[in-house]
Formats: sequence, structure tokens, C-alpha cells
Amino acid sequence: MSLTSLSFSFSSSPIPVKAPTKIRFQYKRSGRTVSVSALMDDSQSNGQQPGQLNLSVLRFTLGIPGFDESYLPRYIGYGFGSLLLLNHFVGSDLSAITPAQLRTEALGLSLAAFSAVLPYLGKFLPGTAIVNQASLPAGNEQLFIMSEGMPEALREQLAWSTYVLLRNTNTIAALVSVGGELCVRGYWSTPDDISRADLVDWFNKQIQNIGLPDLKDALYFPVNSGNEFQTLLPKGTRSLLILPLLRVSNSSTGKLKLSKGLVLLASSMTYAYSDKDRAWIEAIANQFRG
Repeated sequence: MSLTSLSFSFSSSPIPVKAPTKIRFQYKRSGRTVSVSALMDDSQSNGQQPGQLNLSVLRFTLGIPGFDESYLPRYIGYGFGSLLLLNHFVGSDLSAITPAQLRTEALGLSLAAFSAVLPYLGKFLPGTAIVNQASLPAGNEQLFIMSEGMPEALREQLAWSTYVLLRNTNTIAALVSVGGELCVRGYWSTPDDISRADLVDWFNKQIQNIGLPDLKDALYFPVNSGNEFQTLLPKGTRSLLILPLLRVSNSSTGKLKLSKGLVLLASSMTYAYSDKDRAWIEAIANQFRG
């Protein structure tokens, strides 16, 4: 791991990051950790140039598969506490220890103990309930398609947004529709008699049949058998989150909320998104509102 991957910015303003012309992502669902996650600011219309992504918060992790970074403070506490005890009993002359050294060691052990119990205390914070990693139900295939002819800047935004949504939440399938342009990514169950070139039209037809373009409020609910969404959702879906992308338009009769698109996330877990997750997803969706 390079040292630069742990650099943090304490600026309160969004950080403009230049996106490359082409973005390559390796989609992998094994392991619980993620290498990079981001919250995207909705200041696209406030002077942001095409090809740039506004990242207001960056979260860096070790990216080690199977390693839960939430327990990192505990391991650090164990390590430094052990070093302090080793230094006290092995590296120091017990007869020559001064009161100042004892106070320093006591303070260090207190900090190490607090660091060790910090992950346990964090479990009582709102929105930090432990859930199992979303599984990949059988009968689905990995898919990544976009509408043809969309602007390159929007293509990059959709690719990045769906990537971080899949990697940072318990999502197995993501669909983002913006101004008639569609991006579908993750594990989906589609009819066998439809070619890959016609999948975008098939998804758009399903969205229209369900009536999602008329949605005005966010929806989050468990999915049962026989649900009207079953024809669209991947097999094994247990919960569904839909965020409409509404644009406020002023008129002589007042402010109107016009639909600009939607963000649809499917998970194989029941109630897979905590309040914290939904707030984070909302921040990702805000970049497409204008």
C-alpha cells in the first residue's frame, strides 16, 4: 500500500478531481472491504466543467479482501499496548523507573485500551447495525450496459456512480436513468431471447410499464413474490430502494417538481440499507439533479 493512498484533505469545500477520459473498473463482489468510496457533491451546475467529478468526502481503506477496517483501532490498541508493556518489563531498568515514566506509560495504556474497545462502542451508534454481506443469488448474470450516444461526461459520471454504489453498499444491481439516458450495472436476470443490444430498450420498457417515471417520493421496501417489480428486478431480490431525480421548476402557478430520472438499487438482503446508507446514496444521486 502506498503512503499516498492514506492522504486526507481537510478542506470544507468540494475537491475538483479531473476524471480520465476512459475509466476502467474491475467489478468484484468477493470480500467485505472496499478500496475507495466517495460522496459526490451536487454542484455540477455551479461552475463544474465537463469531465470533472466533485468529491466532497473521500474515504480510504486498506482494500484487503476479508479484512474489516472497523476493527483497525482495536488492532492498533493491542499492538501499542503490547509494545508499552514489553518496553516496561524488558527494555527498562525496573529499579530506575521514574514517576514521570510511569505516568506516561499509564496514559499510553489508557489510550491503547480505549482504542481497543472503540469498535465495540461504535456498535451502539445509530446506523451501524451489523448486517451480513449481500449474497449473489443464482440465476443472475453480470451486466454493464449504457444508452448509446450519451455525452462522454455523463457516461463517466454514471460509470463512477454505479461502481461506488455497488462497492460501498449491500447492492447487487444498480440502475440509473438520467434525462432518458440509462445505465444498468451489477447482477441482473434478463430474458434469454433479448440480445444485449436490445437490453437498454427492454429496461426502459419495464420502467415505463411499472410507472417509475411518475414517482415523486423515495421508495424503500422489502420485495415479496408476486410483486409488480419482479419482471424488472434480478432473481433473489429482497429489498428495493428507488430515489426519483426531481428537478424543481418555477412557473406562474408555483414550483413544480419535474422528474429527471431515478436511481434504483436492488439487494439480496431484507432492509439492506440503513439510514446512514440511504443518506450516502442520496448524496450520490444529488449530482444528477439540476
